[in-house]
This record gives sequence, structure tokens and C-alpha cells, in this order.
Amino acid sequence: MKNHDAIEEYFMPFRSGLIALADPVQAEKMAKYMQGHFEFYGLPSPVRKALQKQFLLEAGFPKPEDDAAILTYLWQQPEREWQYFGLDMMLRMKKRWAAGFIDQLYWMITHKSWWDTVDHLASHGLGAQWSRFPEQQKQQLPQWVEDSNLWVRRATILFQLKYKKAIDLDLQADILRKNLGSSSFFINKAIGWSLREISKTNHEWVLQFIEQTPGLSPLSKREALKWWNKHN
Repeated sequence: MKNHDAIEEYFMPFRSGLIALADPVQAEKMAKYMQGHFEFYGLPSPVRKALQKQFLLEAGFPKPEDDAAILTYLWQQPEREWQYFGLDMMLRMKKRWAAGFIDQLYWMITHKSWWDTVDHLASHGLGAQWSRFPEQQKQQLPQWVEDSNLWVRRATILFQLKYKKAIDLDLQADILRKNLGSSSFFINKAIGWSLREISKTNHEWVLQFIEQTPGLSPLSKREALKWWNKHN
């Protein structure tokens, strides 16, 4: 099914469902929330997920050899609901990811890039991929953390987000320090978010990091302490 026409035909029932359920009023609101970066059909998440589930029950799940072509197709569609479907399909494909899937992840992170997809790709995609292939992480992380694309750098900051107590704190500290001094809201927010998650299991480490890191932005500090201040 790697042929584009075959993939187009496969997704035709899903496309018809999206069009039938489209809500122009909600679509406009969603586009505005995303600062006009993407078009929308206007489907709430539960409605979209129900449509996805019914479609996959009827059409069947793609074969492993079609994974990359399917995800690429979903990412190339103009409406954002297609990328959300892509994220959900990617998770269902997780058990069959090979080492080469890292190239697909990089491509998805650097195309149609915004926080709503990149954060998911980082914590659920990159985090799982590099956990499965630790040597790949060691080889690629030094380049990723200094990539010219800010979304790639944000992904490296967040890839350990779901690791909880298994997080490599020394590695995370190194990643965060290499991103200090950025003028990007998305980088500084991600630094704070990373520290906030760590504070749930190791608040003392976070306090020590803040004290020993004078270049930390005010935004990152606020985000880092937000969870602890709320729950203590």
C-alpha cells in the first residue's frame, strides 16, 4: 500500500467521515487557538477518536511495511485532525518500530511543527525509541540537542518526560544547560516543564539545579516550581 493512490483510497472513508462531521464554527476557533498555523475540520477529540476507531475496525490496521508511508501521508494533509490521527496510529505501531524509525520521528518533528504534535512525538515517540535503542541515543543526542531546528531541541529536552524515577538526571541537566540563554518561549517553557516533572519525584534535585544554574530564565523557574508550590 506504499503507493500514494492506494493510501488515498484506504483513507477515503475516514476523509468522508471528517467532512460529514465538520463544524466550521469550531474549526475557526481551533485554528485561532493554534494561531492560524493549521486548518481544522472542527472535530472535538472524542468525536475524532470515535471516527478513527470505527474506520480502523472497518478498514483494518496497516501492515508494518506501510507504517512510514502511512504516517507521512497523514502528516502531509492540511487539516490538523490528520496529524492527530497520525500520533494515535504511531502509538499503535510502537511494538514494531525498528532502529530506523528514528528517521521518521525526526521528519515528523521537523514538519508541521508546533507544540501539540512535537511534545507528543518527544515524550511518547522519541522517549520510547531511545529507551529501546540506547546506543542510538548516545550517538544522536549530541547532534539533536544542538540542532538548528528549535523543535528538535525541544524534543530532546522533553524525551525523558515520562521516565519518572528512571530518568538520567545527569544527562537531563546537561541537556538543559546546553539550552540556556535561548530567547525562544518554547525552549524556556520546555526547560521549566522538564524540571516541573522531575520535582514530582525529586524536588530537592530541582531546587539544587535552580540554585546552581544562574542562567535559568524566569519563565523556566516559574514552570519548574509550579507543581510543588501548588501541592505543598
